[in-house]
Amino acid sequence: MNADWQNGGFGIYVHWPFCQAKCPYCDFNSHVSREIDETRWLNAYLVELDRAAVELPGRVVNAVFFGGGTPSLMHPDTVTAIITRIRKHWPMANDPEITLEANPGSVEAGRFRGYADGGVTRISMGVQALNDRDLKRLGRIHTVAEAKIAFDTARSVFDRVSFDLIYARQDQTLKEWENELDEALSLAIDHLSLYQLTIEKGTVFSDRYEKGRLLGLPLEDLGADMYEATQEIGERAGFEAYEVSNHARPGSESRHNLIYWRYGDYLGVGPGAHGRLSISGTRYATEHYKMPTAWLENVERVKGEKLRNALSATDQANEYLMMGLRISEGINLPRLEALAGTAVDQSALIHMTDLELVESSDTQLRATTKGRLLLNSVIAELLF
Repeated sequence: MNADWQNGGFGIYVHWPFCQAKCPYCDFNSHVSREIDETRWLNAYLVELDRAAVELPGRVVNAVFFGGGTPSLMHPDTVTAIITRIRKHWPMANDPEITLEANPGSVEAGRFRGYADGGVTRISMGVQALNDRDLKRLGRIHTVAEAKIAFDTARSVFDRVSFDLIYARQDQTLKEWENELDEALSLAIDHLSLYQLTIEKGTVFSDRYEKGRLLGLPLEDLGADMYEATQEIGERAGFEAYEVSNHARPGSESRHNLIYWRYGDYLGVGPGAHGRLSISGTRYATEHYKMPTAWLENVERVKGEKLRNALSATDQANEYLMMGLRISEGINLPRLEALAGTAVDQSALIHMTDLELVESSDTQLRATTKGRLLLNSVIAELLF
């Protein structure tokens, strides 16, 4: 009998924590550092992969993702060495997806060719806006012209290039977002990540917001209108909303992120990296030391992993529910109930169905377009 994680596959996430500048909306584990001993950092990543390989032998790696931070600040030789070590320890799927996040301000053609030669197959580019005023407001250090050059550079080297945009920005109208999205779709190859601006605790934007200095944010109704327009315009252009914030041509979905949403296993390596690992019949949530120096020193002393908590049956079922309802394909009901060890609350399911927030059959449960707009409320009703 297959372990549950095999329904979602196995991936590896590598976190590079450094950026050229910290964006005011960003709550990711990213840091600005003048000096980085990249040789020392590479050795730490390799040690962590060696350690994990002992615990997780023989697994087929479906996808690798270099996130951050700004992984396109890494030297191509560093990326190549990490990929080579992964291939040494684990068999790779045929045509594996190996993604590297890039910022337009840290892009050069030679570097991209180096990544491709080292095994990277896909670039995910943080563009965030297609007008210079909003890029400046978002704290981005590139212009629209630079972003387009970087995107063209990536396209000349890679078959698969995705880029991110943020909407519901300060003073942005619905018409402006529709026009910007049309422009983005005319540039895009096969994948777009389109995120609604959220004010996250601990960010510069959060401090400004609490002091009443972050003006012009859209009211809730306008945000909802922008979300609906995003779905409609994307679908019309052949970019289906396969996940709440992700749009792709059929077959070009992010395979790495689908491992998360389909509740597979993933190894997280690097400062603050999280993981889900099934070992000897128990599924664990793992977390690495967050601060770069603390992580590096702990790897060199013992290991980078700070926490490893066993997940209960209820924990696993609820995580699968929360992740799986984000994607348009939804979740497998028998799998959900097998994880939980009990049936879904039928009265809650009927109530959500009557409100046209979910659709279900004997085997599948999915959120409707309307339900995905209210996803947190839908999930709260169905949790075990």
